[in-house]
Amino acid sequence: MNAHRIETTFAENGKITLDNLPFVRGDAVEIIILESPRRRHPDSNPYPLEGKVCRYDDPTEPVALEDWECLK
Repeated sequence: MNAHRIETTFAENGKITLDNLPFVRGDAVEIIILESPRRRHPDSNPYPLEGKVCRYDDPTEPVALEDWECLK
């Protein structure tokens, strides 16, 4: 199965036109329509926590050891 990806938008009349597809008349095709993921605004920060102060108190200390019966 060959896959061909095209991004397009719906026209005002609710129709989609697909041009220049790599198929010939008579080829059987399956059409699946997926909504594109939301695009991030160009001015938004992709790393909102960069430069923020982080503090870890004993990050390697075991947590809830008494809850692990197999360790006893």
